[in-house]
Amino acid sequence: MALFFEAAMKSPMEMLEKKTEFARVYEKGRSYGSKLLVLYVYEPEEDREAGRLGIAVSKKVGGSVVRHRIRRLIKESFRLHQSEWAKRDYIVIARKEAAGKSYGEIEESLFYLGKKSNSLAKG
Repeated sequence: MALFFEAAMKSPMEMLEKKTEFARVYEKGRSYGSKLLVLYVYEPEEDREAGRLGIAVSKKVGGSVVRHRIRRLIKESFRLHQSEWAKRDYIVIARKEAAGKSYGEIEESLFYLGKKSNSLAKG
């Protein structure tokens, strides 16, 4: 029981939340696209423990249930493999085609973009 509790107490994933943080990544970062997602990557000057993630899902993608499901899938995929990602700021934008896709398809698309942007360890 103690092991489970320690694993659950692992530090939470850092998220991009402020408008200024998003603006910096959009303005100074590079973008990479796939059929389902767009990834913006920005390498900050300051050193940090782990990469930070921001997620944008437009109302054009679907209703609130669809948008939140996509957000959860992206966030979980990033969280499970956080140690493999470089210590950068990321914004993931979901395209309309992401609606209704499975966790595996979203994860595959995110990994493809991570490798394309040299942000993810190859393997």
